[in-house]
Parts: sequence; structure tokens; C-alpha cells
Amino acid sequence: MTTTTEARPRSGRLMLNKVPEVTVWFWVIKILCTTVGESFADWINMKLGVGLVNTAWIFTAVFVVVLAVQMRLKRYVPFPYWLTVVVVSVTGTLYTDILTDQLNVPLWISSAVFSVLLAVVFGVWWLRERTLSIHSVMTLPRESFYWLAVLVTFALGTATGDWTLELTGWSPGASVMLPLGLIAAITLLWKFGANPVLSFWLAYILTRPLGANIGDWLASPKVAQPGEPTGLALGTFTTSLIFLGLILATVVYLTVTRSDVTETYEATHAAHTAQDTGDLRKERVGLAGFGLLAVATMGLLIWAHSQPHTGPAPEADNTSAVQMAPGQAVKKFPPAKVAALKNLASTSLKDARSGNAKGAHTAAQSLRDLWDADQASLQPLDNTGWTSIDAQMDKVLGTFGIDHSNPPMPPAQQEKELNALLTDMG
Repeated sequence: MTTTTEARPRSGRLMLNKVPEVTVWFWVIKILCTTVGESFADWINMKLGVGLVNTAWIFTAVFVVVLAVQMRLKRYVPFPYWLTVVVVSVTGTLYTDILTDQLNVPLWISSAVFSVLLAVVFGVWWLRERTLSIHSVMTLPRESFYWLAVLVTFALGTATGDWTLELTGWSPGASVMLPLGLIAAITLLWKFGANPVLSFWLAYILTRPLGANIGDWLASPKVAQPGEPTGLALGTFTTSLIFLGLILATVVYLTVTRSDVTETYEATHAAHTAQDTGDLRKERVGLAGFGLLAVATMGLLIWAHSQPHTGPAPEADNTSAVQMAPGQAVKKFPPAKVAALKNLASTSLKDARSGNAKGAHTAAQSLRDLWDADQASLQPLDNTGWTSIDAQMDKVLGTFGIDHSNPPMPPAQQEKELNALLTDMG
């Protein structure tokens, strides 16, 4: 899939095209970047206990640095370009996750907001440059619009992908088929004669949920609680290493062969004509095809949502029947880890009592992140104790609406469950 509609630059320093030729290698490495972005962010957030907001700050800073390096170049260079794509994939995903997990913004609202924002970016880009073609990213303004659009597409792809999972209850493995099928349909319409620029950006958005679902399928455990994702149990770290290796190998190949450099590609493909304006009638038919595809997708999602499917387990099912004396459940756990958990629980309790709802929610979210990150090291030490604390931890999270569909409960209920958790931890 390529984009071919171009326009002369209005202004700005002229450079060689800063974006690779859209060959099969473009789509392969784009999906690889999306997958490693998802799994690597999960690993940093969950396993290292950094927390969602801190992870977002880290990757925002990294994004600013790598983007500055990329934009200083005068032509497309594979390594800095694809490094920027990896980082922006993580950053855009984290922004959506913060809206969903920290601010409790419904996914349908996030999807709508990012759709409007992307339309605004494209609108301003078109009004100023008279083209959205990635074959004409030869000035600083156009490259700025391009990376802004890429950032928003990742955030939008995250929101729509997660919303789809929420509506359907599909597993990551099954969920791969929807974006894969849509990309295949878009490719067929593009082959028929649909607008290449529109085809490109639609496929670009869909690669995000495709890559994320692949990553979740590879990393998720083979057996999980009802409503939780299952997969091949490779883990987020192993999945990240595998895909980072594949990305590096692909980038090295592209650097050596220069097969995705626009000028090289045009020189070796005589049939490629960047000035091809297409068939207006076929573009209209293709546009109608996109409309039918959208209607069919909505129909499929509505049907899937109406079917019986496994959602998150009821709260009562998560409650352990094991009752232990105060401090007994954590007796075999490292004191430093217990102290860190108690500190976050105490912070959340203090903020809940003082009326600082945002602070209490943030501390509870950090508590959840740390608890999940420590599961692999704590559960083998004492499965009974871990299960007991986990049940009370789930009650705490339920009062804040974290990992639960209910809205946050009154502060009094939050204080009650936090006090019970602190008592259990001694």
C-alpha cells in the first residue's frame, strides 16, 4: 500500500523525503514496533513498579529526545525513524491508559475525542499543505504534522482496540482477526482504486490494535481467571526481547539494502509513478466500500456484544475464604516489600480521609501496580498468604473503580477497605 497524491511545499527548508517507502517491510516493522511498544511499556509499568504516570513521563521525555534527533536529519534514516515509531507507540498508548485507568474516562469517550483530534490534525495539515501524502514529507512543517498525526493514531488505536475488547469479551488471540481482516479489506479496496492516502491512514490506525493484541496473546498466561486474557505465556519481557530482535534485524537489512528509501525504490520499480492521480470514479467506489466496511464492523461488534461472553469475574468470586490473623499473611514476605505496600495504602487512606479523591485514587493505582509487579516473587513464598491479601486488595481496588466496572465508591467505604488491608498486613 502506497500513497501517491502530492503537492508542492508551501514553505520551509526542503529535504529529501523523511518517511520510508510504503512497502511490505513498512507494514511488517510497523506491527513489530507496535507490539514491542505495548509489551515493553507493560513490563516497565508492572514489573519494575514504576507506575503508569511515571512511565508516561519517562517515555514522553524519551519521545522528545528521539523526535528532536529525527527532525534534525535531512533525509530518511532507518534507525532513528523506527526508534521514534517505537517510542511514540508507547507514548500514545500510555496517554490513553492514563485516561482510562487513572481518570476513569470511558473508552468510547476517549475514542470519540481522539477521532475528533485526529480529524483536526488532518484538517489543519491539509489546509496548510494541500496534501496528506507521506511521499511529500520534505519540510519541517509537514514532518511536524506527520508525527503529531502518528501520535494521535496510536492513542486512537489504543482506545478503539480496548473498547472493542470491552464490548466483545474476545481473547487477544481472537481479537487479532478483526484488525487483520479490516486491513486486508482496506488493501483490496486500495488495489481496486480507493484513495491511497485515506487507505494508508486507515490501515496505519488499525496496525496498533493488531500489534497490541499480538503482544497480549504472546505475553498473557495460558490459564487465567474468568475475563482475564490468555495466551502463550511468554511474558512481557520475553515478548519485548523477541520483537526488539526482529526490529533490529529488519532495520539492519533496510539500512544495508536501502530498499525502503523513496529514491531507491523509485529507481528500481519503473512502474511506480508518484504523480499518479488515480481514477476519480474508482476512488468514489472505494469510499463507498469504506463506508460499507464501517457499517459491517459496527454490526459485527453489536452482534458480538449481544452474545454471552465472559466478563470480569463478579466481585464476590474474587473474595478468598481464607481468614488469617493480622500480619500472618505477610509473615513470609520480605519486610521491605511489605513496608512499601503499607506506605502506599497509608497514603491512599490519608488522602481519602482528607477529601483528596485524586490523590487517594493515584495512590491506590500505584498500590495495585506494585502488588501486581511483586506477584511473581511473593506468591511462591506463601500462596495462602498471597491469596488472602490479594482478595482484600481487590476489595480496595473495587472501592476506587480500579479494574472494576463500577464508579468510585464513597470515601467511607474506601477507608474501611484500606483499614482492613493495613490490618491484614500487620
